[in-house]
Amino acid sequence: MSEQIEGRNAVLEAFRSGKCVDKLFILDGCQDGPVRTIAREARKKDTIINYVSKERLDQLSETHAHQGVIAQVAAYEYSTVEDILAKAEEKGEPPFLILLDNVEDPHNLGAIIRTANLAGAHGVIIPKRRAVGLTSTVAKTSAGAINYTPVAKVTNLVRTIEELKEKGIWFVCADMGGENMYDLDLTGPMGLVIGNEGEGVSRLVKEACDFTASIPMKGDIDSLNASVAAGVLAYEIVRQRLVKSSK
Repeated sequence: MSEQIEGRNAVLEAFRSGKCVDKLFILDGCQDGPVRTIAREARKKDTIINYVSKERLDQLSETHAHQGVIAQVAAYEYSTVEDILAKAEEKGEPPFLILLDNVEDPHNLGAIIRTANLAGAHGVIIPKRRAVGLTSTVAKTSAGAINYTPVAKVTNLVRTIEELKEKGIWFVCADMGGENMYDLDLTGPMGLVIGNEGEGVSRLVKEACDFTASIPMKGDIDSLNASVAAGVLAYEIVRQRLVKSSK
């Protein structure tokens, strides 16, 4: 599936044929009929619309014939949070979810999906805004894991966490100021929250979590790459589950 679609007719057809458009870029100030129709279709599908300058569109364009509109289409279909929970239930396992708070690097998202698959997580949840979607780079970096590990996209991460808490799931976020991860009980139904590459987990998301976990570090720099932090914490959850099941 093409990752970027350009031109008015092509973009309108993408919406009408049911393709999953992650982001739509429209020339700022352009209000003619075809563009208004595209924007209306985008709003129906709850697609993020970015009004940008001609320079920005020219920079994004691969065809140099964008006609004032560019759509970025997901390379893979998204699942739902309900699908992820159903997967855990089918396996007879307590849910293990990985939630990403505004992770913007496609290589990090791909690597985290790969880790999620290998660690036995039932799925990954990402927000619609200010985050990378399922691009072909993400798919490639996941080394095939994207075919097996469902990824759900939600409008509001905090609300999703609150709804999942009502289903008995506990949430731990990675934070340098948190408790040592080895001192926390991370068994049972668990959602692991990993933050943005630069700013970490946002305040509101952190406040919604039950625990904050820090990874012990002995080096001279102060933080791990987001995908590495996800791997370390995911495997601490795996370790604690194995210990608990062997007792």
